[in-house]
Amino acid sequence: MGTAAVLDLSPGAALVLDGRHWTVERREPELGRVHLVGDDGTRQPVTFRFLANHPNCRPSSRTAAQGSGRGRQPKTVQDLEPRRRELAACRLAHLLEVETGYRSGDPLRPAPGEPKPEYDPATTTLTARRLAKVAELAAMDRQQARLLGLDRVGYRTLIRWDRRRREAGLVGCADERWLRESGGHPSITEEIREAIFAVRAETLHRSKVTMRTRERMIHQYVRETFPDRDVTVPSYQTLWVVWREWFGPGGSRQRYARSAELPSKNGHVLVHRPGQVVALDTTVLPVMVRESVFGDPVKCHLTLAMDVHTHSLCAFRLTLVSDQSVDVAMLLRDVMLPLPMRADWGEELEWPYPGLPAAVVAEFAGHKVAGLPFFAPETVTTDHGSVYRNHHLVDAQRVLGCNVLPSRVLRPTDKSVCERAFGAIRSLLFEQLPGYTGIDPGDRGADPEGDADHPRDGAHDRHLDRCSLATAPAGPVRAQLGPWRRPQPQLTVRRLVRPGRIRHGDPLGGTVLRTAARPPRPQDRCSARSEDPRTLV
Repeated sequence: MGTAAVLDLSPGAALVLDGRHWTVERREPELGRVHLVGDDGTRQPVTFRFLANHPNCRPSSRTAAQGSGRGRQPKTVQDLEPRRRELAACRLAHLLEVETGYRSGDPLRPAPGEPKPEYDPATTTLTARRLAKVAELAAMDRQQARLLGLDRVGYRTLIRWDRRRREAGLVGCADERWLRESGGHPSITEEIREAIFAVRAETLHRSKVTMRTRERMIHQYVRETFPDRDVTVPSYQTLWVVWREWFGPGGSRQRYARSAELPSKNGHVLVHRPGQVVALDTTVLPVMVRESVFGDPVKCHLTLAMDVHTHSLCAFRLTLVSDQSVDVAMLLRDVMLPLPMRADWGEELEWPYPGLPAAVVAEFAGHKVAGLPFFAPETVTTDHGSVYRNHHLVDAQRVLGCNVLPSRVLRPTDKSVCERAFGAIRSLLFEQLPGYTGIDPGDRGADPEGDADHPRDGAHDRHLDRCSLATAPAGPVRAQLGPWRRPQPQLTVRRLVRPGRIRHGDPLGGTVLRTAARPPRPQDRCSARSEDPRTLV
C-alpha cells in the first residue's frame, strides 16, 4: 500500500510498520502525533507526517475492514448483477427513509404520504425511526421479504448498513455474499486445461461444431496425450460452462472468430491533426439508377475519402460500374486540388484565408477558389480490396508521399468513419430517392427497378435541395475542435478550417478540411462514368 492510502488512526486500530504490528494507543491531533504500542509492550510516539510518508506503513488486517483486501480492486456498483443492484437500491431507500423520512432522501421530491408519522425527523429520534423500520420489515410477508433480502433485518443490521452506505454508497448496502468470487472449477486440472486450449486451436480453423463434438475431442486428446496418467475429464455441463467463461458464448461466425484471434499490427495510430490520416472505402449504393433514359437499372459504387480527425468528407466519386484503381487515384487528386467558385455561390462559400492573401491562392490555382480546402494526405488507410492493392495505386500513393496503412482483415472498426458516413448518407439522402432498394432483400420495395431514375434528369431535384457542404453543421461532437475560449454548440465544417490552420501553422498544404461542393466540369458532363455526384448534394 502506497502513501496515498488512508490509515485508520483511531484508538484501538492496528497497523503494520516495517513488518511489525502496532496498535494505536491514543492520538494527539493538536500536536499531530499518535502513540503506538507493539505486541511486546513497546511504546513509540510518531507523527502523522511520518506515517503518511513511510513507504512500509499499511493498515493491518486485524482491525481495518479494508486491510484484508489491500491490493485488490475496490468493489463498485458495476460488480453487482442487475437484480442484486435493484435489491441494494431497495435497501438504500429504506435507509434514506429512516434518516430523512423520505424514500428518495430529498424533501423536495416527496412521495405520496411522506413523511410518515413514525419517520418524521421533526417529531421522532433516529433510534425511534430505526425501531419503527425493524417493526415494519418484521410485519412484511415472509416470502416477499426473503425475495427482497429483508427477512432478517434487526436494529444492529440497520446501523451496519448505514455505516457502510456512508463509506461506499449504494454498494455498501449490498450483501458481501453477492460480491463473493467464485471458487473456480477444481476439476479443471492442468491436463484438462491443455486439452481445452488444444481443441480450441483446432476447431477455430474448422467449420463450426457443437459443444458435444468439442467434448468428444477433449476426451480423445486426453486419451492420446496422457495415456499413462489417470486424468478424469469433467462432465459436459462443466466443460460447457468453462468454455463460455473462457471463449464467450460462441455465437459469432467462424471467419469473424478467426479474425479476432489474429494479433494486432502496428498498434493504434494517434490522430491529433486534420489531414494526418485519410480513410478510403467503397460501397454499393442501395439506389437503382439508369445509365441512359432507356437503359437498364444498375447500381452505383460510392467511394469516400474521410478525414479521420475531423470526420469530414474530403472527396467522393460515383461510378456506374465497378470502381478501378484509376478512380481511387482520381479521388486522391480531388483531395489535393483546389476547386473554382460557382457563379451562384456567395461569399460564405469562399476560401477562408487565415494569414494567407486570397490573391496568392487565386494566382496559384488560376481561378477564384471555393471553400473546399485541399491538402496532401499523410497516411491513407484502405481495406484489402483488389482496387486498393493495385500496384499502380500504391505507386501513385508513394509518389504523393502518402504512407499506406492497410486496415486489419475483417475489421470494419479500423475505418469506422467511412462506415458511419455510409450509414448517414443512406438515411439522410438515399432513402429519399426513387429506386431505393433498402439494406436487406426482405425490406426491398415491390419494384425498385421501375422507380430507378436517370442521375442527370430533374426528378432528383424534387426530392433534394441543392446545398453546400460548407454550410452543413459539423455537430455538437465536433464543436470541441473550435476555439476553446469561445465554445460554440454548433460549428459548420467550414468554420473548423480557421482554428485548425492557425493552431498547426500550415500555410497552404496540410491541415485543412474539405467543405464545399465541387462544380461540374464540361468534360464530366460528356461521360456517364465520370458523372460527378456533387451536383446532387
